[in-house]
Amino acid sequence: MNALFALLAGLVFGVGLIVSGMSNPAKVLGFLDLGGKWDPSLALVMAGAIAVGTSAYAIAKRRQTTWLGLPMSIASETHIDGRLVIGSLLFGVGWGLVGICPGPALVLVGAGSTKGLIFTAAMLAGMGVFEVLERLARKTSS
Repeated sequence: MNALFALLAGLVFGVGLIVSGMSNPAKVLGFLDLGGKWDPSLALVMAGAIAVGTSAYAIAKRRQTTWLGLPMSIASETHIDGRLVIGSLLFGVGWGLVGICPGPALVLVGAGSTKGLIFTAAMLAGMGVFEVLERLARKTSS
């Protein structure tokens, strides 16, 4: 049952990305092009997402279990360090260069987009490099 709801949530998210234009790299790059032909429409998408997310988070904080009866797990970490800032910068630069972030990349892969496949492969490679570096750092610190 949990897998079915996860699938449905993913489908709704994917359709939302398509309808909003977030899976179109040209539209995303148009939003990021503040000095050229700026397309502000994605600001409305983001504002809507922030409103829904803030409301959902406020409800989730008051609950002990999900609507499916699973334990509620909400991140409590609030510490901002150099690793978080550098990771956020790398994520933002990567998104800004190609107009794709991880969610829309999976939509593009599903649509058979070469650009989406290349981005997803690069993203997975980056995740792999991070894991290798983390393991090496743990070995040298212990």
